[in-house]
Amino acid sequence: MALQDARDQVDRAFTGGTAKGLDFENAFGGATSIFRRRYTKDLAGFDVAITGIPFDQAVTHRPGARFGPRAIREASALQPFDPPYGWDYSPLEALAIADYGDLGFDYAQVAAFPDVLRAHVAGILDQGAACIAMGGDHYVSFPILQAHAEKHGPLSLIQFDAHSDTWADDDMSRIDHGTMFYKAVKTGVVDPETSVQVGIRTVNPNTLGVTTIDARSVHEAAPGDVARRIRAIVGDRPAYLTFDIDALDPAFAPGTGTPVWGGLSSGQAAAILRDLAGINLVGGDVVEVSPPYDTTGATAIAGAHVVMELLCLWGWTRRT
Repeated sequence: MALQDARDQVDRAFTGGTAKGLDFENAFGGATSIFRRRYTKDLAGFDVAITGIPFDQAVTHRPGARFGPRAIREASALQPFDPPYGWDYSPLEALAIADYGDLGFDYAQVAAFPDVLRAHVAGILDQGAACIAMGGDHYVSFPILQAHAEKHGPLSLIQFDAHSDTWADDDMSRIDHGTMFYKAVKTGVVDPETSVQVGIRTVNPNTLGVTTIDARSVHEAAPGDVARRIRAIVGDRPAYLTFDIDALDPAFAPGTGTPVWGGLSSGQAAAILRDLAGINLVGGDVVEVSPPYDTTGATAIAGAHVVMELLCLWGWTRRT
């Protein structure tokens, strides 16, 4: 790359011209926008907005996921140099992608948070862009799902997770990262018959009719077979994919609040996600990245790769 070209690309997050294309800024310098995309609240002409939700006040164990969006952005600086491996198209070149920044909220008004987040995501969708979110703890998926369901109707949920998060909780005012999918099913936001949980390895007999592909089942099958089973369950319905980073074994993602051994490897997750190409994905998130518990940064790197796979999946059926 010519020296002048390098000078022209300094801090593309603020100065960038085109919204599409690979980026060749130094990975170790510049603003930490997601994949070096432009920071903007004006989504005219953009296909996808990626936003951070730095909230972790619903956790049952270790906090720290509020720092997840920042860490994922930093880790993502390693990826904009090349198209993602395993796909035959380049979402950074095919899609106009914006970094919408983080949700702003009053941390001392926890009860108000769900409505604030729901309105934040609805504001993105109302501008005609898709939304991919970076948490934050897993509770954030519930208000995000509500915003998507208002636009698309009841959704098929594809959930990568160590925990089902369907423990019974009929108090809608409770903000808990272990009960939000119970509420999503009970309120009609999620259709359980066309939803699937992948990587589960904790006990909760009440699945609410959601299909479970537990971690052992994943280990005993080929990734392509797991993906085909997911696709058969979801069909062509509007689908939302949520990826709790603790779906991965702690060996691959130690930076999370409730780690459980026996989880998926990075390779298994990557292969399954790529083999889901063609699903009718309308939105997604990656959650529970908690950088304080991972000095290596590997968990945030995994989170950034999940965000890229979500972009690939969303753009696959819309590519030109």
